[in-house]
Order: sequence, then structure tokens, then C-alpha cells
Amino acid sequence: MRAVVVERWGGPQELGEREIERPEPGLSEVLVRVHAAGVNPVDWKTRATGALIEWGTQPAVGWDVSGTVEAVGPGVGVFRPGDEVFGMPLFPRQAGGYAEYVVAPARHLARKPAGLTHVEAAALPLAALTAWQALVDTADVRPGERVLVHAAAGGVGHFAVQIAKARGAYVIGTASAAKHALVRELGADEVIDYRSVRFEDAVSDVDVVLDGIGGRTAERSLRVLRDGGRLITLPGPDDVPVAREGVRASWMLVEPDHHGLREIAALVERGGLKPVVETVLPLAQAAKAHEIGEQGGTTGKIVLTVD
Repeated sequence: MRAVVVERWGGPQELGEREIERPEPGLSEVLVRVHAAGVNPVDWKTRATGALIEWGTQPAVGWDVSGTVEAVGPGVGVFRPGDEVFGMPLFPRQAGGYAEYVVAPARHLARKPAGLTHVEAAALPLAALTAWQALVDTADVRPGERVLVHAAAGGVGHFAVQIAKARGAYVIGTASAAKHALVRELGADEVIDYRSVRFEDAVSDVDVVLDGIGGRTAERSLRVLRDGGRLITLPGPDDVPVAREGVRASWMLVEPDHHGLREIAALVERGGLKPVVETVLPLAQAAKAHEIGEQGGTTGKIVLTVD
């Protein structure tokens, strides 16, 4: 099968398309024919350094996939060949989603939301699960709470705005001025231009902050939290600031989650969540996708087509 692999750690030019052996599903696993693969910041960060992942013998790249079940291994009862599925298998271990086929534990996948193309569905798993697990599982956002989402037009951020709104929250997003219309369309009640306004001067009494930036942004976010507030930062554990008494600051790493994927799919089908896909490229242009992503400022997601 065709797959994109890392020749050696470094820049996007180290990605190359190769013919490698097609995997076979084992116990409780399914073989998925991949139609589209999502691209995420963690992809290019691991490509650059080899960090985070447990690499196999062939360092294939990518996690987000949407496709069709080709075969099922022994013990699988939730899927049959021909089922359309999406998911983020094995994260943070190697999955090799930039490929024609991928093997995954059956319960690292869910049925593709009805009405979405494979390109749209491939944009969902890692980013939408991150937002879901942060806001629903970790912060337990409640109706009427005030939620501040940093980088609200980005991959995780644009899903977080919609999920917080679906939970009944009052949503505030930070984004460049050119992206304010989109963030409001996604459901934000307020949008702050972080380039011209210090967000801590414009907002206060926040219950939950979702920070996908880290560093000084995480530290500054503590100032807007009310007593009992929760800060969840995503870049890494070193970005968690020391919180004052009465507020909580934590880091989380997304996990494969069959239940969460089903909840996300249901929200999509109810009209409460939609992926924004900015760039679509063929598998052979994975290096270009990484170059675009590393430039920063992407709106929504980048997706590779595999067919």
C-alpha cells in the first residue's frame, strides 16, 4: 500500500511516499481503507523531533482517519466490512494514518456522521475529541458558564466554540480580526482581537479557559478566572501555570475515545457541530500540508485525500 513515512527527523522535506506492507487486523482490530486523513500540529511536531510517539519499525505518520472498514479481526462485534468509520487510533502511539490502509482497535473508531464527506469527517477526531474531553470530561462545562476559548478559529478552537455553545455556555473567543465573522458564526457571543486588545483587559469572571497556546497566554488566563474557575492548557505540562487559591489549572492529552466520537457524531447530526476545512491536498502532498500548517494561522483544518 502507499503510505507517507518519515525518512529522518527534520523538516517537511523528510516526508516521503513509499510502498509498504499492508497491515492485517488482529484480535479486536479492524482494517480501514482510508479515504481521507486529517493533519494536526502534533503531526509536524513529531516529524521534526521523533518525540511523543512510540515508533514502530516503519515511522509512518498521522492519526486522524475517515474511511471504510475493509476487514475485521476476531472478536469484533461493533463493525462489519463496508461500514464507514472515523477516528484517531492508537494516539499517542504510532498509527500511520497517512496511508491507504490503517489497522485500529475497533473501539478507537465510530461510525462516520451521516451527511459528512470523508474529508469533513477526517477533520474531526483529534481536534474535536480534544475539545470534547477538555470541556465536557475535564471541565464539565455547565449551562450559563462563561467559557473563554483561545485561538478560536483554529483546529481545536473552532470545535471548542461549538461544543461549549452546545453545552449552554456563554462563549468568548480570541482570534485575529479577519476571523471574527467565522467565530461568531460558529456560536461565539464575544470575539476579542488578540492583536489589538489584551484579553485580560476585556474579559473577566470566566468559569473555564481553554488554552491551546501556552506560555504567557496560560499565565495571563489565570487573571480572568473567577473563584472556582478552571484553566485547561493543551501544549504541554510545562505550560501549566501556578494557580492561585480558588482556581484550578491543568494539562490534558487527548485519548482515543469511542464514546466521545459517538457523542461528537451525534452533535454533528443534530446540527450543533461542523468542521471547517481550509485546505485539501492529495496524499502525495503531505509535505506541503505540513509546510502550510507550520506557518501558523490556519483556519479550521487541513486534510489529505487518499483515494
